[in-house]
Amino acid sequence: MVANALIAGCGYIGCALAERLVAASHNVWGLRRSPAPLPAGAHAIAADLNRPESLAGLPAGLDFVFYLASPGGADDARYRAAYVEGLRHLLRALERQQQRPARVFFASSTAVYAGDDAGWVDETSPATPTHFGGVRLLQAEELLRRGPFPGCAVRFGGVYGPGRERLIERVRSGRAVCREGPPRYGNRIHRADCAGSLQHLMGLERPAELYLGVDCEPAEECAVLRWLAAELGAPEPRRVRGAERPGPRPRTNKRCRNARLLASGYTFRYPSFREGYRALLAASG
Repeated sequence: MVANALIAGCGYIGCALAERLVAASHNVWGLRRSPAPLPAGAHAIAADLNRPESLAGLPAGLDFVFYLASPGGADDARYRAAYVEGLRHLLRALERQQQRPARVFFASSTAVYAGDDAGWVDETSPATPTHFGGVRLLQAEELLRRGPFPGCAVRFGGVYGPGRERLIERVRSGRAVCREGPPRYGNRIHRADCAGSLQHLMGLERPAELYLGVDCEPAEECAVLRWLAAELGAPEPRRVRGAERPGPRPRTNKRCRNARLLASGYTFRYPSFREGYRALLAASG
């Protein structure tokens, strides 16, 4: 079946999704503020999710909507505008235009979990964010759940892929370090699997309301750095003492389980960081 799909916030993940949906012969519209070109075959919509009047001319007969907006900054006001108010405005516009999408998909984040003990979390684990980013994402999930259309939120881990290779450059340049102390785990997903999982869920008749979008192996951070160093032929990262410098958000330490996504029938192109980073290294020569 050919579907009409709107990708609201057609950026890093959205463009990868648009390419896949166009290749599958779906009709795709990409909504974004900037005039930057979209993948071939996707129709551009110039609109601002925080200017409701700009959403008046959405294409009719939308079957699926993907909300993949990003805040464009690391402060609470931007997170609220991007995730809560933007989603609210889009849902209202769809309702006013008497659209009846079969499902609205929302790209959330594992940042809604605040664990720091390397414990396992899944879709049934309590989400108790302590940072404003996780708080706003959780508010948006609730807005979708109570909204006028069937919804599905996917809590993605750290997204990497082409153009997001800072970890490789840190190792290559010798700036990467391993801090002494208990192991710290990270949860990743390659951009191709972000887009692939969303396309897969779009094809399910009754997807669940919530999935964790992470690969199959939560990885201890120093193990990733050492593996990259070996692949690059670079020196192993130095071991250092002392606490990390404070970042824009509190560091968490948890292992996210993707069993629900796997049970839905999705097969990962890059099931662990090894396959994903090896592809990036091969592409860069």
